[in-house]
Parts: sequence; C-alpha cells; structure tokens
Amino acid sequence: MTTAQPRASDEPRLLRIQEVAEEVGLTPRSIRYYEELGLLEPAARSEGAYRLYDDSDVERLRFIRGLRDDAGFSLAQIGQLLVDEVARERNRAAFRATDDPRKRRAILVDALERVDRQIETLRDKANRLAAMIAEAESRRSHLADHLSGLDDEPDHGRAR
Repeated sequence: MTTAQPRASDEPRLLRIQEVAEEVGLTPRSIRYYEELGLLEPAARSEGAYRLYDDSDVERLRFIRGLRDDAGFSLAQIGQLLVDEVARERNRAAFRATDDPRKRRAILVDALERVDRQIETLRDKANRLAAMIAEAESRRSHLADHLSGLDDEPDHGRAR
C-alpha cells in the first residue's frame, strides 16, 4: 500500500480536474468550458500537461456554480462580475499605492462605474424574479378563487 507524500505546509494544494469536479459538483467538461470562456485559468500544469487547480480556483468554481445554479446568472453575466471583481482588487491596490489626487480620482471613477454596472445587473435579475413571483402569486390567487367557488357550492364533493 502506498501513501501520498505529505506536502509542506507552505505548498499549495493542487488538484487535477477530476478531483476538482468532484469537490465542487461540476463535470470536467464544464470546467474546461469555463476555461475556454475565460472564467477560470488553472493555477498550474503538471509535467504531463494536466491541469492543476489550487484552493482559489476551487473557490472561484464554487462562486461560478452558485451564481449560475442558485442565482440564475448567465455565463456572460458571471464573466462580467468576475472581471469587475478582479478590477476591484486591482483598483484597491492602485489606490493605496498612490497619493496623486488625479490618479486616485480616476481609480474611484472606474470603481464607481463597475459597481454601477454590478448594481444594474443585480437589479435586472431582482426585477425579473419579482415579476416571476408576482405571476405565480396571481396564478395562486386565481386557483384559490376557483377552489373557494367550489367550496361555496351546496353539494360540493357529492356525485350528481
């Protein structure tokens, strides 16, 4: 019986695509597709050119899956949200690295535009969901009215 070599505590955990797929509940094909779309880039490649993913890749895939499955975002919307998130981190670092008011202003304007786009995307999603809820509530009310009408009939439930 062979046991895996323990990794040094400072070495990142690297997983192959199948291991990541099992861990996050996706198929390897989906993960490769997300790479093709630019939503994900493997942390490394093995000597045999196998894709290797680290913990940040696994978390990114969980985030993508949650946005897709739980929140119903399209892959294009997810891509834009991810681009804006990377830009947010970059803007934060750039803002801290300069004292130049003009540069800081440009960074803040860019950040505001990105947040406004995110808000618009989220509001659009919320509005679509609100419309779907209103439609379902209307159907429910219509059905409840029919049921109430049947309950009001003198011989409801009896065969004629």
